Amino acid sequence: RPLRPSRCTKSGVVVVVVCGNEMDLLLAAPDYCPPSAAFFGMIGCSAALVFANLGAAYGTANSGVGIAACGVMKPEAIMKSIIPVVMAGILGIYGLIIAVIIGTKITGPTTYSSFQGYAHLAAGLAVGLSGLGAGLAIGIAGDAGVRATARQPKM
Repeated sequence: RPLRPSRCTKSGVVVVVVCGNEMDLLLAAPDYCPPSAAFFGMIGCSAALVFANLGAAYGTANSGVGIAACGVMKPEAIMKSIIPVVMAGILGIYGLIIAVIIGTKITGPTTYSSFQGYAHLAAGLAVGLSGLGAGLAIGIAGDAGVRATARQPKM
């Protein structure tokens, strides 16, 4: 198994190596906790928040255009057509939750490893870009669905 730092200290990293039932402590090089690790963690935190909210904004705006068109044809169907806007808004909340979780895990430069920084970057990008893609899909499908509901109330 590859070594992974479990705790960084000022002089290096304490690594716990598990072989069978024995646990060995090794003192590794201080390269595991560079000051740039926190930068990557913060970028992951920002990516989750920014991209998820961009998707939420696009989904809300595009669905809102469909709701406005629906309101012209059938004003009584506006409240039934608000579902895509709520779905898009939830994406922004998901991004905020992940950003808070990542942000609280980021500690000082002597205790935050490169592995954690890269993991938080990957997690933030995964959540943020997923939220962006979902927001685009909700916006397009929500607009089409709202317009179809205005034309055919049985939808």
